[in-house]
Amino acid sequence: SLKNKGFRVISDLRNEKIGFKIREHTIQKVPYLLVVGDKEVESQTVAVRARRGEDLGSMDLDAFIAHLTDDVARRGRIAMENQH
Repeated sequence: SLKNKGFRVISDLRNEKIGFKIREHTIQKVPYLLVVGDKEVESQTVAVRARRGEDLGSMDLDAFIAHLTDDVARRGRIAMENQH
């Protein structure tokens, strides 16, 4: 799971419309939103949205973890380069 890999995870299980929750979390600048509905459960995928509302499509959880790990490593390299 994402938590086991050391990522911070917050679940929004409120009974609100999905569009409302996506807008709310986009405004809060949540780096990634994972949407899991019936379709995703059936296909064993997650629907991924990036911070700026960019729809990254559906992917399996392992693919998302690889994407997230690469993104964190890239951001770390950029931060280190900016310090020098």
